[in-house]
Parts: sequence; C-alpha cells; structure tokens
Amino acid sequence: MKKAVVLLSGGLDSTTCLALAKKQGYACYALSFSYGQKHNAELLAAQNIARHFGVVKHEIVDLNLRGLDGGGSALTDPQITIPEYCEESIIPVTYVPARNTIFLSIALGWAEILQAQKIFIGISAVDYSGYPDCRPEYLEAFQTMATLATKTGVEAKPIHIEAPLIHLSKAETLNLGLSLGVDYSLTVTCYKASDDGLACGHCASCELRKRGFAEAAVADPTRYVLS
Repeated sequence: MKKAVVLLSGGLDSTTCLALAKKQGYACYALSFSYGQKHNAELLAAQNIARHFGVVKHEIVDLNLRGLDGGGSALTDPQITIPEYCEESIIPVTYVPARNTIFLSIALGWAEILQAQKIFIGISAVDYSGYPDCRPEYLEAFQTMATLATKTGVEAKPIHIEAPLIHLSKAETLNLGLSLGVDYSLTVTCYKASDDGLACGHCASCELRKRGFAEAAVADPTRYVLS
C-alpha cells in the first residue's frame, strides 16, 4: 500500500490534508511536533484527529525550539506577546524561524525510512499571514533539496512534497474538507488556545479561521473563550 507522512498540527489545514491523503488511498503516518509552543491544545487535538482517521502511526517529536534564546517567536518566547489580528504586510512576530524547514526535514527522513511516496503539508500562500516558508517558491526549493539530499532521490524515486492547499483560500480549504467529511470541531487553530481547547477569537489564526467559515457560509463549530 502506498504511504504518506502527514504533518499534523491539530489545526484546520493539516487535518484537511490528512483527510485528502486518506481519500487518495495513502496509508498515513502523522507527524506532530512539541517545539516549545506556549500551549498544547493543538497537540491534544492532533492526537484525537490521528485516532479519528485511523492513521497507521502518530509520532510527536520533541524539539523545544524555545531553548534557542526563546525560539525567536511570540509562539514560543514568554517575553513576546501574541498580538491580536491586524492588517499588515510585514512578517509577524508569530513567525517561528525555519519551522517548516525543520518540520519538513524530519518528515523527509521518516518518509525515506518508511519508503513513503509523499509528504503532505498544509501550507497556504493565500491565507499564510506573511510567513516566508509558506510560499510556492519555498516549496519548490525544498523539493529540489529533498531530491538531491536523499538516497531515494538520487535513485530517481524522489519523495514528493504535497501542499494541496497552497493556492486555496481558507473558505476553499473548508469546502474541500467538508466534501471529505472532516469534522472541524475536532480541530484547534489558535495561537492562544486554552488548555481545554478554547480559542481566543482575536489572534491572526482565529481571524483567518473565522473569515473562512463566514466566506464558506458554513457554521463555525469552534469553541471560543467568550462564546
């Protein structure tokens, strides 16, 4: 059976990717990271989602990027406040330096060990909050590196990096997931979620999620702190 490694954060996008990989007939191996983020609500959601979809295996890798001078991000450094959403063109303080590169590199190693054909990642160049490692050109560069740097790539059997949401808006992602039967009440997409999975409703991640449900004209099942 063909295999895929799916990067699973526990959020809306990665869960949609997992559902799509399953629909395409892949035996799915879910990969999550405890990288020093300020809350574990998404990781708990990822565990529930992995069980729900019946993945072959779910690995949670402990990285603790916070140990590197606070991690350089509002998501990891207790000295940096996570801001509320605002329209701006600069790269926000919630950007975690090299996070996707680190995650994809570990996923690449596991995929080669498993002899998996694909890695699925839920990045989007449309609703990506200005992160440089969510752009198509980044993905193309990593694919080139992955092909050059692996035994499978050198032997002309490269592991393909799939980002099926990269050109989709949040509403389009939701419509795709709903067509696949995704229960979005299982997901947590918030930079400041409480321990029991309540979303703050004000951070950039929450705002993009809320806009997506509104644009898709679908009821939002998210549990918010003030709801």
